[in-house]
Amino acid sequence: MNNEKRNKDKKIRISRQSLKKLYAVFGFVRPYLHYLIPGILFLMLSSLTLLAFPFLVGKLIDVAAGNQDWILNSLGSIALILIGILLIQGIFSFFRVYLFALTSEKAVADIRESLYRKFMFLPMKFYDQNRIGEMISRITADVTLLHDSLSITLAEFVRQVATLVIGTLIIFITSPKLTIFMFAIFPLVIIIALVFGRYIRSLSKKTQENLSQTNIIVEETLQAVREVKAFTNEWREIRRYGQSMKSVVNIALRTALFRGGFISFIIFALFGTIVAVIWYGATLVSEGMISVGDLLSFVLYTTFIGGSIAGLGDIYSQLQKSVGASERVMEIIGEEEEESRGGDKKIRLTERISYRDVFFAYPTRKDQTVLKGINLDIRKGEKIALVGPSGAGKSTIIQLLLRFYAPDKGKLQIDETDIKDIDLAHYRGRIAIVPQDVILFGGTIRENILYGYPDADDNEIELAAKKANAFDFITEFPEGMDTLVGERGVKLSGGQRQRIAIARAILRDPDILILDEATSSLDSNSEYQVKEALDLLMHNRTTIIIAHRLATIKKVDKIYVIQSGKIVESGVHHELLRKMNGVYANLVKMQISLTE
Repeated sequence: MNNEKRNKDKKIRISRQSLKKLYAVFGFVRPYLHYLIPGILFLMLSSLTLLAFPFLVGKLIDVAAGNQDWILNSLGSIALILIGILLIQGIFSFFRVYLFALTSEKAVADIRESLYRKFMFLPMKFYDQNRIGEMISRITADVTLLHDSLSITLAEFVRQVATLVIGTLIIFITSPKLTIFMFAIFPLVIIIALVFGRYIRSLSKKTQENLSQTNIIVEETLQAVREVKAFTNEWREIRRYGQSMKSVVNIALRTALFRGGFISFIIFALFGTIVAVIWYGATLVSEGMISVGDLLSFVLYTTFIGGSIAGLGDIYSQLQKSVGASERVMEIIGEEEEESRGGDKKIRLTERISYRDVFFAYPTRKDQTVLKGINLDIRKGEKIALVGPSGAGKSTIIQLLLRFYAPDKGKLQIDETDIKDIDLAHYRGRIAIVPQDVILFGGTIRENILYGYPDADDNEIELAAKKANAFDFITEFPEGMDTLVGERGVKLSGGQRQRIAIARAILRDPDILILDEATSSLDSNSEYQVKEALDLLMHNRTTIIIAHRLATIKKVDKIYVIQSGKIVESGVHHELLRKMNGVYANLVKMQISLTE
């Protein structure tokens, strides 16, 4: 996954290994073979009935010309059969489309659900190493390609192969000489057309890529329009956009040049080939070797075959894309999930949380040790604060507690039980976090509070909202609890979002509460209301606070000062202040000087 962009940019080569990945994706189709097999049957029947059309048209012409040596010698009878074939072909096509749709929609839904489930259970290190946009692309763009493969490419492949094989057999039976003549010149034209077309597609793709870069410039400048105006860089951005557009225009004109040549070649070569076939066929008609109707049938079959050859070229191109998509999808499905096999232990905190000589480095930065021998005891019901400069390791201590990562060395225990030996879902269910930057889901206030405990009833939700000092502002909205909060909670103020997050934590009723400086970005009024709610939430609860504003942690039971991945000081507020040259005392002095 680290080489995602590079792998996407290079041409996917179809190999045995890559086809295995595509075959693995088709494993999602197996439960729906009872739809797919009849669908393929209807597809074959549809193709066969359609291939009967040129034959009957030829016989219609022969009967019209007075050649009545066929079973039917009435124009009306042949015309009725032709109409009947079109009707039957339409019925077969309907069932084919519907059955293939049943197969593809259900299989693709299973793929999407499998991918989404995998996303939910992948460890945090996976998200550290991969971009969210790429993950979204996997479940959207790549799965859409696989959907097209199942619903369109597979059907077209069967159709084109059947048309090519059966059509070639029919024209060879009709006139071996004309068939050999046609195959001597027709494939060369098709091959040249495919090469030409592929080059034009590559130019078109390059045009789209350049246009995409141009659109990025527009997006960036409009999003940062205040900065553009503040620095008076309007003309600079206009020039940058103009240069990008020149590149787009140049490539587009080059594409148009080759496309014009391609169209001219197709008109001349393809129709010239058809003229050559008709000329040679007319020669055979004049010699009495085939009838006029047979020649017409032959020309129609030749058109079908030529379309099939060209169609197979497009299918190969689509297959390349599908192989690449299948590799990326199966790569994610094959990723190792988050370690959750901790056993059946389901314990509650009764004594203490213990860090025992913990060392840790993030998987993406193994050469930088973040925690260096952390030893820490947090007793049940105790409120402790972690302070220190940015990058000291405070958040990392919390992430280990949440089991987002495992220590490289040392142990993290709950009541002398290593946390890795506790059932993961149960363990995390006993922890709640109120972050500094609250992210709400784009549903209702009720749904966001329920995220803490989905089985809660309305009375419990209302009580949690009241304890969080959120009930009053919620009832002021016309929709109350059913008010939509908007994407990421944008329709609510910072203080309102914080109180929703506190209500969510109250509803969860956790053993361990984590507060990531939940009041640091609030105004005075909001801060007072949030702090009041937090005091209630922290009452008789084991609480770990990541503190940025040191004035908010004066009353905690113990403060741990973290610096360069180590605990360098510990004690209560007034004890640490006595250390005149201590890290904590210096941090307090700096904050006081900044507020003066």
